[in-house]
Amino acid sequence: MPSPHRTRLRPILTALFTAVLATAAGLLPAPAQAQARAAGGFEEQVLFKASQDPGYACFRIPAVVRTVEGTLLAFAEGRVLNCGDAADIDLVVKRSTDGGRTWGPLQVVNEGAGDTHGNPAPVVDARTGRILLAETYNTGRTDGANCSVPCDRVPHLQYSDDDGLTWSEPRDLTEEILPDDWNSWYATGPVHGIQLTRGRHAGRLVFGINAETWDGGRVTANHAALVVSDDGGHHWRIGATDSWPIAEDGTFRQKPSELTLAERADGSVLVSGREQDGTDLGHRTQAVSRDGGDTFTAPFQALPDLYMPQVQGSVLRLGKRMLLAGPADPDRRRTMAVRSSYDGGRTWDSLDRGTTVTRDWSGYSDLVHIGGETVGLLYEGGAVDARDEIRFARFDEGWLAPRRGPDPTTPDRAPGARPAAVLGGARETAGVSGGALAFDGADDAVRLPFRPGLALGTEEFTASLWFRGTATAGEQPLLWMGGVGSAQPQVWVRGEPASDRLRALLTVRDGAAAPRTLSLQTAGAYNDGEWHRLALRRGGGRVTLFVDGRPEAETADVPGSVSRNSPFGVHVGQKPDGRAHFTGAIDEVRVQDRALGDEEIAELGTRTGTPGRDTVLWLPLDRVRGGR
Repeated sequence: MPSPHRTRLRPILTALFTAVLATAAGLLPAPAQAQARAAGGFEEQVLFKASQDPGYACFRIPAVVRTVEGTLLAFAEGRVLNCGDAADIDLVVKRSTDGGRTWGPLQVVNEGAGDTHGNPAPVVDARTGRILLAETYNTGRTDGANCSVPCDRVPHLQYSDDDGLTWSEPRDLTEEILPDDWNSWYATGPVHGIQLTRGRHAGRLVFGINAETWDGGRVTANHAALVVSDDGGHHWRIGATDSWPIAEDGTFRQKPSELTLAERADGSVLVSGREQDGTDLGHRTQAVSRDGGDTFTAPFQALPDLYMPQVQGSVLRLGKRMLLAGPADPDRRRTMAVRSSYDGGRTWDSLDRGTTVTRDWSGYSDLVHIGGETVGLLYEGGAVDARDEIRFARFDEGWLAPRRGPDPTTPDRAPGARPAAVLGGARETAGVSGGALAFDGADDAVRLPFRPGLALGTEEFTASLWFRGTATAGEQPLLWMGGVGSAQPQVWVRGEPASDRLRALLTVRDGAAAPRTLSLQTAGAYNDGEWHRLALRRGGGRVTLFVDGRPEAETADVPGSVSRNSPFGVHVGQKPDGRAHFTGAIDEVRVQDRALGDEEIAELGTRTGTPGRDTVLWLPLDRVRGGR
């Protein structure tokens, strides 16, 4: 029989005493129910927070499951000394027996006692009712720093046979699921595992792990894998595995980690992971298993145009749609959103089609099906920092944004290009010679569908466009290619009227070196309501910014790729994070993968001729089709 769970009595008694007083004063509708809000099928409350759960400095790494009895178990890391990843960390849980409306007090499932006991990966066996909890240990620190490399990470397992009230003693899983050469970083989950319900492997339990290999001098490989059990969790083995070598210079293509799983309608398993610092484009990566988690059908593949920062996420199948929860800002951990897929995760809605949970800072998350059309989301969030608290949201499928038809489009005349999406309602207006598009500064934009040819890499290029504007404040993005933020490869040109300038910026990555950035600016903002022709050229070791055919600023180039290892998008009139839009009109956007000469740049802007083989994109912006 499971032994009684261990608890930190003083924190629990303090929390209960506080809740009793608050309830008596009419401040809370029920114990542990704080800061709740409800709107149109959406309810949210703070579930874990240092100020309401004394004895802890910080709570992180949420995971949640629904038991056979219908109880929700919300797990987290209770970080005792500080918010560091490798300090004194307990695994804690709260229970709800009413679908997440109210929650019981905090219980300690596994006390770190100075070490790190974390990365909860719970999975429920529907046949027996047993709840299994995989977890990972390492030696704790007191200074808030990360675990040393190589890190002494070891997997363990606990279980509960009484609906999460008490838990077994932890069992070391090293012999079963920790190969000798996975001898540095190792992580279970952190997110719920699944039990398969279809096909010959029905009843199998599956969760994800990731690891690294250390050769005595450096980390030489990344590994992503599934762990499976066919006997209710008594025995486990490593199944599908995907390994990626790390070159001597420290570069690698992918590092799939923090795997989240969902069984698709056809019984295959979709595996979605965080992608961290690989040279492939994107911060999310996916793989599929069609044999119950024994093998992957193909290596993990990054999703360049799925905008997320480097962060854990969570997936859940809800009827015919798949849900993906995670921050949607491509640079920072903020703007928690739920996005949908209607083809089993092959493609995902963009942020403008998804549903925003909060624009606060937000981080790790987990999704749970509560019943019927009701879903729960346990996630890190905060007004100041994503680690401030862990919140629990309840919502119905009807609260999610409905499936939407195709966006209006505008033609891209580059060879092999598909039309670009016209967002927000950007409308046709008079252009330099023919039509152009007008942008309202609120939500109008043009976004190109991803294709590899848009990624300029280390190549020379020339980007040009016409613009007309009168804005006197705010960022005025004209053309943005690549990522966003101080560390992601990117190319952009924008107006900064408050500083009376146009500005262009390139951020590059070269090998394993840190990102480097260069920027150029003009002496005026050109916000006089007249049409102006802008061009940005990279070539011959120089980067030059032209306005109306004249060079206005120039600087030495920095070698490297402008489109590596970041979420990748091409936007006209919008910043990729959606926090800035252009007010005015834009016409004739072109990018060529060569450095045009001065005379060629002086002649840019007419619609004569046909796109050549060097044309990366060519948006005349003279018409909008469909979707109105």
